[in-house]
Amino acid sequence: MSPFRLPLVILSALLASTARAQFCPLDAGETIQKIVACKPEVTTAECRKLAQSVGCSVVRELPSINAIVIELPAFKADGATAKLKATFKVDLVETDKKINWLKAVTAAPPVPAAQFEFGDVARDILKKINGLKPVAVADPEQPWGIRRVNAAASWTSTRGQGEGAAIAIIDTGITRSHPDLAGVVIGGFNALDPKKPDAWDDDQGHGSHVAGTIAGRRDGKGVVGVAPLAKLYAVKVLDSEGNGGFSSVIAGIEWAAKKGIKVANMSLGADEGSEALKRAVAAASKAGLTIVAAAGNSGGPVGFPASYPETIAVAASDVKDGVADFSSRGPEVDFIAPGVDVKSVKMGGGWEELSGTSMATPHVAGLAALAVARGASTPAAVRAMLKRAATPLPGHASTLQGMGMIDAGKLQ
Repeated sequence: MSPFRLPLVILSALLASTARAQFCPLDAGETIQKIVACKPEVTTAECRKLAQSVGCSVVRELPSINAIVIELPAFKADGATAKLKATFKVDLVETDKKINWLKAVTAAPPVPAAQFEFGDVARDILKKINGLKPVAVADPEQPWGIRRVNAAASWTSTRGQGEGAAIAIIDTGITRSHPDLAGVVIGGFNALDPKKPDAWDDDQGHGSHVAGTIAGRRDGKGVVGVAPLAKLYAVKVLDSEGNGGFSSVIAGIEWAAKKGIKVANMSLGADEGSEALKRAVAAASKAGLTIVAAAGNSGGPVGFPASYPETIAVAASDVKDGVADFSSRGPEVDFIAPGVDVKSVKMGGGWEELSGTSMATPHVAGLAALAVARGASTPAAVRAMLKRAATPLPGHASTLQGMGMIDAGKLQ
């Protein structure tokens, strides 16, 4: 190396460091994340360089939408956005908002007692108090929702076994130690922290409850899922309070699609959309991933990502085949499934009943896995098989139930 080259290299590094220090001062205060998506012809390296020119650090790459997530001081955000949009290489800059994805899809229990464990006698008393007749259960391992979608009718031919029928649960993670989930979870990914990709255990409980409805083991106790021999991947995109950014949800979707997984359950939702999320969902569908998503619990318009056309949006019904009052509605709804007082796995052990379109969604995701096991190899084929097996609930408009309730015995 030339005796002059080393000082020049050091000087260049110092100047770059000084420039970054000026843009990202140590006392910058609040920071914000931005998703910067470049045009298709721009390479990832070029996009990264552009994003870094206005950001303190690169948080992650989102290759399916050719985007980079950067962190920068909040007071610099507007200027950085304007600078990026001024270049012909960037076609999207949006804030990577951190929101709670569970409030919109998980309902409060109808009576306080539903939060606790009860035996059959106590549950019958509660049903009488609520004006419902006790229901005789021939197979207590099957919660009412599993019976309503007639899951057992498919079990003589398939219970969701086979690598192709594996399901990604994009949620809060999964408690793999629960007896009903022992040996069911075969891998996972933590999208919240790029430095700890394997830390995907559930610390909230939501993802574990969803997992039990999809693939609870048939072991004579607890609950059995719609597809009891299906394998699960835990894709953790939400923290212990149900919070997560758009970029973490997108990263989870990308991971599932890249893994070649055919079905993803997204029992989560937001009241507002994101162009980056919309693009990621479309890219995942094109890659072969069927996304089953909760319609939402607002009683109003369908939330996101369920409202995107590539997803299968699921509304919630009750034990009397009524539409749950909280269930979101609109032309985007594709199917309806049991979503009130759904018994499934409890994170700390045992089982609990929860309500919401969050609880309805895994019934359809499990049915989608059965469809894959029966030969549906693309999102379009999965949707078509589910549609053929669905029957509208009498007295309810299609905006409330889509194509109706799916019967596993009619999957073909």
